[in-house]
Amino acid sequence: MSTLDYLIFALYMACVLGVGAYHFRRNVDAEDYYVGGRQLGATHVGMSVVATDVGGGFSIGLGGLGFTMGLAGSWLLFTGLLGAWLSAVLIIPRIKTRRADRGLLTYPDLLRRSFGPRVALLAAVISGIGYLGFTGAQVLAGAKLAAGTIFTERIWGLDPLVFSLLAIAGVTILYTVLGGLKAVIYTDSVQWLILLGGLILVTIPSALHEIGGWARLRAELPASHFSLTNISAATLINWLVTIVPIWLIGMTLYQRIYACPDTRTAKRAWYLAGLLEYPVMAFMGVLLGMCARVMFPDAESEMALPMLIRDVLPIGVTGIVVAAYFSAIMSTADSCLMASSGHVVNDLLHRHVVPGLSDRGLMRLSQIATAVIGVLAVLLASRFTMVLDVILYAYAFMVSGLFAPTLAMFFWPRATGTAAFWSMLAGGGFTLVANLAGWDMPGGLDPTLYGIVLSGTVLTGVTWATKRSTGV
Repeated sequence: MSTLDYLIFALYMACVLGVGAYHFRRNVDAEDYYVGGRQLGATHVGMSVVATDVGGGFSIGLGGLGFTMGLAGSWLLFTGLLGAWLSAVLIIPRIKTRRADRGLLTYPDLLRRSFGPRVALLAAVISGIGYLGFTGAQVLAGAKLAAGTIFTERIWGLDPLVFSLLAIAGVTILYTVLGGLKAVIYTDSVQWLILLGGLILVTIPSALHEIGGWARLRAELPASHFSLTNISAATLINWLVTIVPIWLIGMTLYQRIYACPDTRTAKRAWYLAGLLEYPVMAFMGVLLGMCARVMFPDAESEMALPMLIRDVLPIGVTGIVVAAYFSAIMSTADSCLMASSGHVVNDLLHRHVVPGLSDRGLMRLSQIATAVIGVLAVLLASRFTMVLDVILYAYAFMVSGLFAPTLAMFFWPRATGTAAFWSMLAGGGFTLVANLAGWDMPGGLDPTLYGIVLSGTVLTGVTWATKRSTGV
């Protein structure tokens, strides 16, 4: 990268921090900090939703899938379209129609109304741990991009990846701590536009020109890379089972539902988010991964795209595109930090440790918790090498524990709090152990599917046993 590219990137980072500082002065209580005062518009929320869901993890991860399997990797984000639209049709009206979200700040707040405080506390623990892992994945994605484009040499004796991890995490944590959800959503909107513009107008045309056009791409890559069927049934099922349910249990998504003033606004935001995920981002991401494979066939799959950005784009443009990818990364990392912080502060500390805090005291506690969680996410990120692995592990743990009780909350009023509690422990615990132990599941399917089935079975069985014992 040239001096001009570095200046562009530095200016972008300064502007992001400026947004955080601006909203730091405007936030007055926890409702401002966590749900943006409940008055945000559909366009801003929709772009924030897709920026959060796709983010740097899936952006870099999609490049890796395009590198290894071609266009079929786009099915990963089809799950986003499906999940977003199912949520818009089935879930949002049940939350917003009767203003049932008044006073709610977190996803466990909703569970508390149906199943009681014990279930809400366990949900907060499961979701908080999951979002900690997801934050770590985004930080790792940013570090990989920075190490491949900006900080390519050792700095202060630190390996480029390690220095990048610390630098990217520092900026992201700081502006999230300062600004809260309003800063997150407004910067997400701008960041997503920068990413789309950078990819459509600059990165894809430059990459295709550099490799010699579409004909060279077809000549260099296997024919299977141009087929949408170049994917096993087990992989597609695993993606569907792991990712679609997150749209029903994601704390970042509930915060944005609460931030919308009414049902119509929230549904419009979710429809927009789904279309931006698939086909827009899905095919751009895998196409760039395919171009990267032509340029760097021997590279590690998730590092080829950062290398393409570094070496292919002209002076001045590189800084813009790198900033665009960092936009995606920070768009997800900041939201995940907010989600995990919300669990720790609202669902754990405020309800069980320091219930008497004032509104401003609660907001300050939220900022401290956000900073601490950010540091923990950096430590976690340093333990992994593949971004997509971290994301899918975090998703699997959350989905297995929370999906069945959440469905019951919306669609099965007979379910009991005791049943919901044990189903969370059974599903989440099974998937966590199976992934950590590396168990091979029948049919090559992900442990998540079996965790969901176990969770649903326990939920049904315990509810039936409880109703029978009480004669209800």
